Parts: sequence; C-alpha cells; structure tokens
Amino acid sequence: MAHGSFPILFITATRIGDAVLSSGLIKRLLDEVSNATFTIVAGKAAAPLFAEVPNLERLIVMEKLKNGGHWFNLWREVRQRRWGLVVDLRGSAISQFLRRERRAVFKRSSGEPVHKVIEAARLLKIEGEPPAPYIFTSPATEAYADELTAGKGPILAMAPAANWIGKTWPVERFAQVAIQLFDGPLAGGRLMLVGGPDDMRAISALRSVIARERTIDLAGKVELLATYACLKRARLFIGNDSGLMHMAAAAGTPTLGLFGPSDDRLYAPWGQNTRVVRGIRTLDEIREVDPTLSQALCHMMDLPVDWVTAAARDLLAQTNKT
Repeated sequence: MAHGSFPILFITATRIGDAVLSSGLIKRLLDEVSNATFTIVAGKAAAPLFAEVPNLERLIVMEKLKNGGHWFNLWREVRQRRWGLVVDLRGSAISQFLRRERRAVFKRSSGEPVHKVIEAARLLKIEGEPPAPYIFTSPATEAYADELTAGKGPILAMAPAANWIGKTWPVERFAQVAIQLFDGPLAGGRLMLVGGPDDMRAISALRSVIARERTIDLAGKVELLATYACLKRARLFIGNDSGLMHMAAAAGTPTLGLFGPSDDRLYAPWGQNTRVVRGIRTLDEIREVDPTLSQALCHMMDLPVDWVTAAARDLLAQTNKT
C-alpha cells in the first residue's frame, strides 16, 4: 500500500440502476476516509457513471465471459496490490484471493426484502443511515449540460424505454401525459427525451408531441454522465422502472416511476421527491400470469393515463424545484 493512501477496490453492478442505487457508498467512503483512492469495477453499461469520481485511480470495465473467466481476468489485474478495503457488491469470492486489510462482500439475505439502497448500506454496516445515491460530475460536464438545456420554460424529462417489454408503459400514453401537462402545470415548458441508442424506436413517438424548438432530444446522442447532469435541470421526470429513473432520482429531480412487474419495495426511486404509480394489478397478480417475469408480454397496460397525469400533477404541486 502506497504511503499515505488507502486504496479501495469497489466492485459494483453491471446494470445502470443497481450501480446508481449503491453509488452513495462511494460518497460516504470519500467523506469518511480522507486519503481514500478508488479502483472501480463495473459492467460496460454502468462504468461511465463513475468516470469523474474524485481520487479515481482506475476504472475497470468488466465484461462477462464463459465459465466465470471475467473474474479470473479481474484477479490478474488487481492481485499485485495490497488493498485497504475491498467492497464487492457482486458477492463474488475474489476478495478471498487478494491481499487486503478489510473486505465488505454482499450476501443475500433470507429475511424480509428491503430497498436496494439499504441492502447496499448493509455492506458497510450503515443501514441505519443509508447513503442516498450520488453521482459525481465535473465542472466541464455541468457546463455542457447547461449548453444542452439552455432555453426558457420548465423541462419535462421522459424515458419511455426499459430493458424488458414487460416493464414498458406504451409510449403513446407517455405522449398523452406530456400533452396534458404542457396544457396545464408545465405550460410553456420543454420536453427532454432520454434513453440509449437502443431506445430510439420507443422514443420516436414522443418527438411529435411538442415543437422541435421546445424539444431537448438527448436519446442516443449524449453520454451517460452528461445525461445525468441534464436531468438535474429537469422540473419533472417520468419513466418506467429503469436505470434512467434511478439517475433522475439521484439527480434530485422530482421523479415519478411507473411500475408493474417490478417490486417497488426494492426498486422504488430513492428520495423525498419521488413517487411510484402502479396499475390495477399487484405484483403478485402479475406473477400469476407470468411466474418467472420473463414472457414477452406488456404488463403495464392496466395503468391508465389519468392516473399518471394525476400523480405527476400532485408531485409538481408538492415540489419547488426551479
């Protein structure tokens, strides 16, 4: 271990949402360990979220290989160092084969399910005061976000895609909600479209909701950290249960998450200015139709437009984000 430093190996999730929900641990470690330095390991999708973490020595992108070969490759890359702490949110055995002073490894609990933020906090035994998700951005990234969102009028951010059709509310209904909000509490506002390169088809139906000059189209065009910084400037976010929903909540933006075949006890957007709206059916009722939650069925059809619009209006009324 280098003199005066406390190197931390932080192994986080593959998916963006899970990585965001555990990101507050990095902020807590930085606040409490003044000489901490980080090597962060993440999946390809989530890795860009951590590019601007202070005291970041290395960001390792880990892509899954057959027979667990990705873990062997990671071990070869980090085995030479003596670590002050290994935090492993993937629950692997790698820390047993590394030189380290301490380790904190995820273990699946058999007790009552808890939110993923609390679950992550248990690794450091701080579940009584779980750190909220926190993503670091540089002044340059913030300045770029200012350029992308320059203009007048409140911003409604929407993310109509998800990683599975079962969690995807019909995009036409997103459009109806947007129209109602722009005719009401967000009059004179702008529409921000967010998503990845694979989400373009889902987003296309929203491009005609409002005039082009009042649309901020970031989908598939802006990197993850810049998207996060832009979300900070939104008045309201509406989206399916996805990584972008968790990014919006971490940004402090009033966030309305649309849920169906997801357990909001575990994955609700985290924060005071967040809400969840579900359809008529409970998760258990959805599981009766799709026990493994894997069928190519949209389980969000029973969520009416009026319910989402009402929840959005209520959240706008209760928040004062400018």
